[in-house]
Amino acid sequence: MKTLDLFNFKDKKALIRVDFNVPLDADFKVTDTTRIEAAKPSIIKILEDGGAVVLMSHLGRPKGVEAKYSLEHILETISKIIGVTVKFATNCVGDEAEQAVSNLQNGEILLLENLRFHPEEEKGDLKFAEQLSKLGDIYVNDAFGTAHRAHASTAIIAQFFPESKCFGYLLANEINSIKRVLEDSQKPVTAVLGGAKVSSKIGIISNILDKVDHIIIGGGMTFTFIKALGGNIGNSLCEDDKLDLALSILDQAKAKNVKIHLPIDTIIADDFNNDAKTDVVDVYNIPDGWMGLDAGPKTNVGFSYIIAQSKTILWNGPLGVFEMPSFAKGTIELGNAIADATEDGAFSLVGGGDSVAAVKQFGFANKVSYVSTGGGAMLEMLEGKTLPGIAAIEA
Repeated sequence: MKTLDLFNFKDKKALIRVDFNVPLDADFKVTDTTRIEAAKPSIIKILEDGGAVVLMSHLGRPKGVEAKYSLEHILETISKIIGVTVKFATNCVGDEAEQAVSNLQNGEILLLENLRFHPEEEKGDLKFAEQLSKLGDIYVNDAFGTAHRAHASTAIIAQFFPESKCFGYLLANEINSIKRVLEDSQKPVTAVLGGAKVSSKIGIISNILDKVDHIIIGGGMTFTFIKALGGNIGNSLCEDDKLDLALSILDQAKAKNVKIHLPIDTIIADDFNNDAKTDVVDVYNIPDGWMGLDAGPKTNVGFSYIIAQSKTILWNGPLGVFEMPSFAKGTIELGNAIADATEDGAFSLVGGGDSVAAVKQFGFANKVSYVSTGGGAMLEMLEGKTLPGIAAIEA
């Protein structure tokens, strides 16, 4: 794999595509620094080699130039995390950006203004990519969160660096972690798929059926399967147009000798709020007017047993509405089981927005093997798709 270890950056300017699309509060302060911290090892390597760093990123979904989406808001946070005062260019292309790069000395870092202030970025415009390419000697893609987009800075730009392009450490780690699940896994392999909709996970299920031994289904998508199998699901979430699809998945899994595990009991509520009246019932017998919002105690025991036997674990999606404390227990117990299995030597990969939020909220982030920084990008890799940002470096 072409990583930055192949290069010595002494007297070179590294143009790094990072994913600093971080959440900000009302005062424009960064509320989660994970993505910035994840890019630090690549930046430090370049500085220690004796090179300079030019950072480019997007922030939010601006319509043209919007002050609230300026990357200047996060300058102080980046400087604090990296330990170097970061300079700023108020544009990412043109004379000002080129002058700022020209003035950059070895050991210094320059952050360019938001790429998406230019519509050409998302259009994958060739001329815009060429303008960006003038700002560095070596191109480094370290932005997994946008690797599935064929944008100017993530994919198109690479052609202007035919011999001097590589993956940053973060992107390399992401690729390797997903490969450890899909290609180099130790058996038994278990995939935990939660969240609301079967339809959003069908691509993953199709791609991993040949690679896993167990699939644990949880969250709202449970009830589409239960209804398809003839159960009463009350007012639980259900994709009625996907009942045949659910049965087809079960048939395919059986044919490939993959065991699919559905909840056997569920915590139900008479309303979608934390203070609703609750009960525990068999997942096939939810009364009218009630909805399943979390995995039940018997289910948690069963799922934990499967996790304990696993050597490779993929976790994508929570088991309940974990944002409400009353319906967080299934997700917490699953997290505990995965943490225990990891401590016993299993490889565990957590990815997808809600799962990542859950592992952070409940303190599991340092108890699993790897927490992915890219939601959509990880899903597309798990579906077996080729990501433009990765293909561009490998070309």
